[in-house]
Amino acid sequence: MTALSLDRAPSAAAAPPGAGGARTRRAAARTVVGVLLALYGLAGVYPFLWMVSAAFKDSVEVTRGGHLIPQHPTLDTLVETWNRLHFFDFFLNSLLVTAYTVALTVVIYAAAGYAFAVLRFPLRGFFQKLFVSLLFVPGITVMLPIVVLENKLGILGTHLGLVLPFVNGGAPLSVLLMTGAFRAVPQELRDSARVDGAGELRIFARVYLPLARPALITVALLTAIPTWNEFLLTRVSLTDTSTFTLPLGLQTLSSQNVPHYNNLMAGALIVVIPVIVLFLCLQRYFVGGLVGAVKG
Repeated sequence: MTALSLDRAPSAAAAPPGAGGARTRRAAARTVVGVLLALYGLAGVYPFLWMVSAAFKDSVEVTRGGHLIPQHPTLDTLVETWNRLHFFDFFLNSLLVTAYTVALTVVIYAAAGYAFAVLRFPLRGFFQKLFVSLLFVPGITVMLPIVVLENKLGILGTHLGLVLPFVNGGAPLSVLLMTGAFRAVPQELRDSARVDGAGELRIFARVYLPLARPALITVALLTAIPTWNEFLLTRVSLTDTSTFTLPLGLQTLSSQNVPHYNNLMAGALIVVIPVIVLFLCLQRYFVGGLVGAVKG
């Protein structure tokens, strides 16, 4: 009996006073945080679920409200919205503007990031800090100068007049991410390529770009999503219906005298589906690109 008590004595002495109470408080805190996060997530996702639900309801059911799950689901609303309102033309315009913006952004700022990360030239640090500081400049403050400049250049109201400001607006974050990604590439690879007789352009294209693929995809995603969803500059610039992008096409639904909320939600669903699919397909590269850029 005494030996058993002695064997148990160290374990009892090892447990500090109040340890059980501390564990209980931590568990309670985790539970509270989990509940709050779940409520926050539910509040955030509910409008999206309502949009999806309304897109599969007719005008009578969506006006009546009630259940989130459609009682009589139908594809007629999506088909009608797509066909009657020429959403295919708006879709092609959005695709064109987004594709050109992403291509120019990736090419230009990958080269700029390589220069800042690898090359040595006067005022390199100053120009890099200048690019990064532009992250803190609100885009709305430069909208009027952009409109005035494009009007003088004769490109206001064209897709080119959208692409160029979008490419310029993506400069700070793109340069920051690409510079960090290229700095993470071992210097020995560049030295080895130089010994083999490779020039700067070949080293950039054959060595650095393949290793920075996650960062390139991250820059492409961070450029494509806001470009696809852009409304303010697009609304100010475009006046011809044939040049409208999807957000402007969606506005034509809400500007009707008697808006049909099922058509409006169907249009919104058409706008967001490509973005969701794109992100789901490339999310692992997106996370890897952010991690690599931060480490670099």
